[in-house]
Amino acid sequence: MPSAADSAIEMLGHLVGFDTTSSLPNVPLIDFVGQFLDEHQVPYTLVRNEDGTKANLFATIGPADQGGIVLSGHTDVVPVQGQAWDTDPFKLQRMGDRLYGRGSTDMKGFLACALAIVPRLARETLTMPVHLALSYDEEVGCLGVPGLTQAFGGEIPRPRIVIVGEPTDMKVVNAHKGIVAFRTRITGKEAHSSATHKGANAVFAATRLVAFLMELAEEMRQKGDPTGRFDPPYTTVHVGTIKGGTALNIIPKTCEFFWEFRPLPTEDPDALLERFLHFAEHEVLPDLKAISDDCEIVTRPSAGIPPLAPLDGSPAETLTLMLAQQNETEAVSFGTEAGIFQGAGVPTVVCGPGNILQAHTPNEFIEVAQIEKCMTFLDRLVDHVTA
Repeated sequence: MPSAADSAIEMLGHLVGFDTTSSLPNVPLIDFVGQFLDEHQVPYTLVRNEDGTKANLFATIGPADQGGIVLSGHTDVVPVQGQAWDTDPFKLQRMGDRLYGRGSTDMKGFLACALAIVPRLARETLTMPVHLALSYDEEVGCLGVPGLTQAFGGEIPRPRIVIVGEPTDMKVVNAHKGIVAFRTRITGKEAHSSATHKGANAVFAATRLVAFLMELAEEMRQKGDPTGRFDPPYTTVHVGTIKGGTALNIIPKTCEFFWEFRPLPTEDPDALLERFLHFAEHEVLPDLKAISDDCEIVTRPSAGIPPLAPLDGSPAETLTLMLAQQNETEAVSFGTEAGIFQGAGVPTVVCGPGNILQAHTPNEFIEVAQIEKCMTFLDRLVDHVTA
């Protein structure tokens, strides 16, 4: 008879086999999971996006008239284009004690484990429900989960606790940074490069704005993190791409750059943005408009993930520490969907198999030992809800 870990690994093979890169539909994977749940007579609800190409799935095992425990994970993965893989990224390959495939760690490993306990849960008489939440488009801004949380208390029962299974080496995480990303586009005025006084140089303007962000980054580094829990121990500011100009002898009319900051849970992201916008409007834009009234600086959000604030002693933290047989919580600098669930009023922690250092990499893998550890954790959960 196969072990619980063997069942999870078999399920992981199915899940990895679906190319659910964020730019593609996730419905084939959701349909597969739906058929699996039907086989075990587990009811579920689908919350689709506007064009029907993406869907969240929310399943309930046990009494549906009370709040329960959600095991949550996203179905999408990052692209493999441009990465040098030694194996087919969409075919799970076992080599020794490692399982290779896109999403094996981030985060189909956890989803496979959660689905592997469904047959046992379906056989038991549960004192409280266990819910499964599979979401879409986490990798491009957590676009799917808000559709689930908005349905809480309506077509979806409001849970008591959420455990998000992002890779933490099965350590219990009760805090993470947020992500706030923007695109800033500068419109100047073209002119011949021999007549710089006739043009408004968009690239020059962009460099002034980037320099301001560099100063802000250093200020945040100096300010630090009073809790000492994060690595790096401060709010980070980062510029990822910049593009502008058409030729050396043309004063560039346009330039745009993408930037982000990852605030500590205690940092006010709106205050940081306001400082940037104030500098752009009052220090940089007037010099552009002195050349042409058509010049402008436009900053628009491109993505945003709220931080997860620590709630020491919350029901989610207490239960998850017990299931993981740990005494301490940790904090991480990467973002998850946990902050969205917390923002909907549901105590939430992050705990899942795999190491975040493997996420998004070529030859992504998860160790078999992590699958086994997660299955032990989930077996304790089943015992808890059947006691």
